[in-house]
Amino acid sequence: MTVAHDTTLRLTAIGDGDGMMITPTGAQADFTELYQAGLDGLLADTGHLLIRGFAPSVEEFNELVRRYSSRTTLDPARAFHGNSAQKVDSGHDPIGLHLENGATPFAPDLLWFHCVKAAKSGSETTVCDGFRVWEALSERAKQIFTDKPVKYTRSNVPQAMWQRLAAHLTGGGATPAEMTVDHLYAVSNKGADVAFTEAADGSLTYEYSVYAAHPTRTSSRIAWANSILGPSFNYEAPEIRFADGSVIPDDVIAEYTEVSEKVTEEIQWEDGDIVLIDNTRVMHGRRAITDPERTILNAQSYARS
Repeated sequence: MTVAHDTTLRLTAIGDGDGMMITPTGAQADFTELYQAGLDGLLADTGHLLIRGFAPSVEEFNELVRRYSSRTTLDPARAFHGNSAQKVDSGHDPIGLHLENGATPFAPDLLWFHCVKAAKSGSETTVCDGFRVWEALSERAKQIFTDKPVKYTRSNVPQAMWQRLAAHLTGGGATPAEMTVDHLYAVSNKGADVAFTEAADGSLTYEYSVYAAHPTRTSSRIAWANSILGPSFNYEAPEIRFADGSVIPDDVIAEYTEVSEKVTEEIQWEDGDIVLIDNTRVMHGRRAITDPERTILNAQSYARS
């Protein structure tokens, strides 16, 4: 595994999985080297990358995202910092493992984090490689998740939020007020099995079915990567069942909860760090925030072809 181009970048293994850290080899760190470093290719091997030692500005972080992305998406409940980054604002409680927007038909390919100010204690971001979870699950659990998809049903999505998302993904200067449910269908991820229902007040209910274990964006290898354990900080919590209406057995819930925690790793943030995650393979979460002064930005994007 090598960094593309003739660069002064160093790759170092981190944790017990495939994740890698990229650091500059010299005292004079040139952030622009990352623009041609082949991060997308490295990500296919590693699942997640920690980029440390460059101290980029928010503008440089936004530019890095743009260089590796065909387009960006957003969380309509968050404020923008530049043209791609949004501030992570999800309270102080721990957050379970999930794919970003994985309970919706708008999950991005790539998830980016930028640590503007690291916490003095706690508040670690967690990462969990879906390849490792799948390998450790019992044959019974594997068969259950192979046989049928999971369905996320969420109600009362405010009209202002879904219209803002639809306008961003539609592009071309479209305004939120112009957006209809038809636009949501048009900008859903290709092949998404989703049904939207608009209420009289403009709020939305959707039912989204997707396999919890699946190939990734860059591999036919199966990853148990989903949002079954994930949060709902800014939205009503979804009902999660199999698509046929049956419930996930309690013993299987206990199994995947235990297995995923065993292979979960923590990112100990430093000022200026960037983390890039394959959002089709690696789930992420967070330990409880014990330093509310920490500042983390994130960006969600679709990879270039």
